[in-house]
Amino acid sequence: MKSENIMKAIEGKRISLEDCKKIFHDALENPEELFWASQQLRKKFKGNAVTFSKKAFFNLINLCRDSCSYCTYKAEPSDGKASMMSKDQVMQLLSLAKKYRCVEVLFVTGERPEQRYTQARKWLNENGFKSTAEYLIHVSEMALAYGMFPHTNAGNLETSDMRELQKTNVSLGLMLENVSDRLTEKGMPHYLAASKKPEERMRILKNAGTLKIPMTTGILVGIGETPDEIINSIFAIKNIHQKYGNIQEVILQNFQPKTDTRMHSFPSANEEYFKIIVALTRIIMPEMNIQIPPNLSPKSYQSFLNVGINDWGGISPLTPDYVNPEFSWPAIAKVEENSNDAGYELKCRFPVYPEFFSFISKQLRNKMKIIGNEERMVKEEYWK
Repeated sequence: MKSENIMKAIEGKRISLEDCKKIFHDALENPEELFWASQQLRKKFKGNAVTFSKKAFFNLINLCRDSCSYCTYKAEPSDGKASMMSKDQVMQLLSLAKKYRCVEVLFVTGERPEQRYTQARKWLNENGFKSTAEYLIHVSEMALAYGMFPHTNAGNLETSDMRELQKTNVSLGLMLENVSDRLTEKGMPHYLAASKKPEERMRILKNAGTLKIPMTTGILVGIGETPDEIINSIFAIKNIHQKYGNIQEVILQNFQPKTDTRMHSFPSANEEYFKIIVALTRIIMPEMNIQIPPNLSPKSYQSFLNVGINDWGGISPLTPDYVNPEFSWPAIAKVEENSNDAGYELKCRFPVYPEFFSFISKQLRNKMKIIGNEERMVKEEYWK
């Protein structure tokens, strides 16, 4: 006999915050009922497909005004790891990405580096730009001209910048990470990261909702948050989506410690605990596209298909994951094999999900038709 709260979820009835906290604590004792329910809902709303985006990762500018305790993406001008890709370098990588038949061009930058570093301001000015956002607008136009589709993840963008990027980017990304102000206190991972203040992240996601921009967001699991703070964060995303309808995907990213950070000795999230969070997210948002990065669970990512996910996110055949460089992308052919073995069909999507095509311009939709099929996915003969 299934519990009352689980049956409410299966029957499509309202599940409250307190209901979910009860489901979570029950699952700590025995997660099988929750896993079963999440899988039922996943099959109901997503069928037997699992998707990914074939991408190239452009590490555009990795200077950053923030300092998070777990991050190795950020570089300092003095450490020899700073990346400031010139227009020529962007063009060279675009040309290579096209040869690899990448679909998504992921542009990633640090949070407004020109506000902290004179080197960044000078470099941007020398290249004809006043800000990182202005440069992003330019390189997004370049990517689109190559027949690939930009998705930008550049922190807390101003509304005016998002409006301009919306002309070329089929979606934007901003991780909420967590809604707990506690994580911004001294000694916590976001203490020196002003842009990670929950109210700031929520403001940007709401602004994107007003602009009707498809947004990818999500949370980090295992950075010192409590289970209640995780559940509160998922509900915060759900509430934004209920109001604006523009959250296209929720990423659940499991923390992995990095040797040269302040959190180097912090343990990664326990896998069963992480699976409970993944399954609970499906219960809270049954129709949502839910993703885990396969490279961060390299030995077991396929097992997450049994707890409610329906997407692998971006996988690159060409470039590393500059945010988690110690974790290589799995080969796309291997991901397909593992997905098939688990009973799912792997499909390549655009950086915008089919159900959000109406959010983007007719011009962008027409460009996607060139390599798209009747399902608004990428033609198999293109990505394979």
